[in-house]
Amino acid sequence: MSASHSPQAKAYWKKNIRIVLSLLAIWFTVSFGMSILFVDVLDNIRFFGFKFGFWMAQQGSIFCFVVLIFVYVYKMNKLDRQYGVDEDRDHPADTHPRDKTSQE
Repeated sequence: MSASHSPQAKAYWKKNIRIVLSLLAIWFTVSFGMSILFVDVLDNIRFFGFKFGFWMAQQGSIFCFVVLIFVYVYKMNKLDRQYGVDEDRDHPADTHPRDKTSQE
């Protein structure tokens, strides 16, 4: 059985998919919900001199998307470190720093 079918790999991918789906739900709510569905209600609010629904459709959803990218990177780096699959290691993937000290 390969390592991709291990319980640890399944737990990693379950958390990964949960992160992706939650961020996609936020993006959908902001881009579609606030910019299309609730635009009439939001247009009663002024933001930087513009109607808020218009501003969300033109600028706010883009800002939200950029913020979600940074949130995704942060959360995935944290998850990768938690499961030991991070890219920031200075040593090959086959060895672990503890193995080197135990061999010396």
